[in-house]
Amino acid sequence: MNLRKCLLGIFAAGTALSLTSLDPMGRVEAHGDVAPQAVDTAGLPDLGEEWLAENPWRDPDSEFWALAIRVGASGYNQNCARCHGLEVISGGLAPDLRYLEADDYGDEWYLERYQQGYTQNGITKMPAFGELLGQEAAWAIRTYVETRPDEGALDPHSDRLKAIRDQIKELADTTSAADAEDTIAPLRAEMSEIADSLETGSGAPKADSVASRAVLQLDGSDESLKKTAEILTIGLSAAQ
Repeated sequence: MNLRKCLLGIFAAGTALSLTSLDPMGRVEAHGDVAPQAVDTAGLPDLGEEWLAENPWRDPDSEFWALAIRVGASGYNQNCARCHGLEVISGGLAPDLRYLEADDYGDEWYLERYQQGYTQNGITKMPAFGELLGQEAAWAIRTYVETRPDEGALDPHSDRLKAIRDQIKELADTTSAADAEDTIAPLRAEMSEIADSLETGSGAPKADSVASRAVLQLDGSDESLKKTAEILTIGLSAAQ
């Protein structure tokens, strides 16, 4: 049985550790009393009152894929990261949601927990988000979670991405984006190739990564050079 299947077994069983963390004294504390924070879903389409059964933004060619990830990242960090970890990397107590499979079964499990929360022995381990945050936020968070790169996926590319970062940073200090386009174009293409090669932990068709975010930012404006360098700096630091 592979790691993904083992983790899904933990998810399905609804273990007592599913949404807990340690306090400074090492005691296990539940966080079900944390008030859900509103998620700004502006720009995403209204999905209606009837809940969908599967993620409508899973297809990376979807018009709303990139926006759903941005919205989902904000929603996750406000409501989920405290228990499930920054960048969806679990510290070991809560399930590592990167490995919740991007399929009908994973969507069903995710939606049930999102809508109803999780209670054990009369103690709320996870609050119900459904009525408070709505399904647009639900599927945006789901899209963000399932597009996390697999463990170590960036490792073979980190040195090259750092070198690209340094080159872009130098360009930002010495020239305009328009004048440097002949240099930027192959760097953009190389980062796109790296981004497309990364696998997700969930099996989703495409990973959202520092490489893909850098490509999107590198839009030809002078300001984009500095912003791209910042994205690469922050993203590569977080991946370590």
